[in-house]
Amino acid sequence: MSHHHTTLADDLATMLNSAASRRQSLRWLLAGAAAIPLAGCGGGEGESASTASSSTGSGGTGSTGTTTAAACSVIPEETGGPYPGDGTNRNSNGVANALVLSGIVRSDIRASVAGATGVAQGIPLTIRLQLVNVGANCAAAAGAAVYLWHCTREGGYSMYSNGIVNENYLRGVQEADSQGVVTFQTIFPGCYDGRMPHVHFEVYPTLAKAGSASNRVKTSQFTFPLTTMNEAYGSSGYATSVSNLARISFATDNVFSDGTALQMASVTGNATQGYVATLTVGVSL
Repeated sequence: MSHHHTTLADDLATMLNSAASRRQSLRWLLAGAAAIPLAGCGGGEGESASTASSSTGSGGTGSTGTTTAAACSVIPEETGGPYPGDGTNRNSNGVANALVLSGIVRSDIRASVAGATGVAQGIPLTIRLQLVNVGANCAAAAGAAVYLWHCTREGGYSMYSNGIVNENYLRGVQEADSQGVVTFQTIFPGCYDGRMPHVHFEVYPTLAKAGSASNRVKTSQFTFPLTTMNEAYGSSGYATSVSNLARISFATDNVFSDGTALQMASVTGNATQGYVATLTVGVSL
C-alpha cells in the first residue's frame, strides 16, 4: 500500500484551513510549542513581529489592540531593580513602600500623593497594558492589579534619588477592567547611564492583595522601539538621555539582551502631542 507523505507545513496549512476555529488551532499549536517554535511567541533574540510593526509616525493614531499570538506566552520574570518602592528595601527615610500610601491606586501617576506635592515633567505618555491569564487559554485577567513605576525624564527615581526622596510620583496601582486592561497616564521615561529605557511593573492577583509585595505573581519590565526613544529624546528636558542612550543597546542591556519579543511595547503618537504605548502581558494566575 502506498502512503502519501506530507510535510509539517502541509499539515499546518490543512489544519488552519479546516472548519476548526482559529482558537482551536492556536490551542493545538501551543500544545506543541515545545517542539514547534512560533514566530512572535517566544522570548528569543531578534526583532519580533510586534517590534517590526511599531509605529512612531507624526500624529499617527494607530491601533491600540494588543491581543497577539505572543499573548499566550508568560512575560519573562525580571529584576525589580534597586528602586521598587514596594516595601522590599529601604531609602534614606526607612522602608520605601508606595503600596501603602493613600492615593496610590490611581491612573494618573504624574503627581505625588499622600502629602507630597511634586509633579513629574516630560512628554505625555499613556501606558495601556492588557493582562491575560496564560493558564486559562489567555482569557482577560479581569480584577488583577498592576503596580507600575519608572524613572523621571532626568533618570531619577522618586523615593530614592537625590532631591526627590520625599516624592512618590511615577508610581501607581491600577485594577484591571473586564478586558484585563490597566491604563496609566505618565511621562516618557528618560535614559540613565547603563540601562536601556524601561518601565517596571509587578502583577498581583487582586487589588486587595496589591498592598504587599509578598503577593506579587510577576515582576517584569518593558521597553520602547529605538525610533521612539530617539525621537522623544530630541525634546526639551531629555538632553542627558541622548548621550546615555548612545552608550547602551538592547544587545548589551543586562535585562533585554536575551530578547525583547514579549517586552517591546507598540507605540503611536509623537513627541509633541504625546505617545500611547500598548503591550499584552501574559501571566499565570
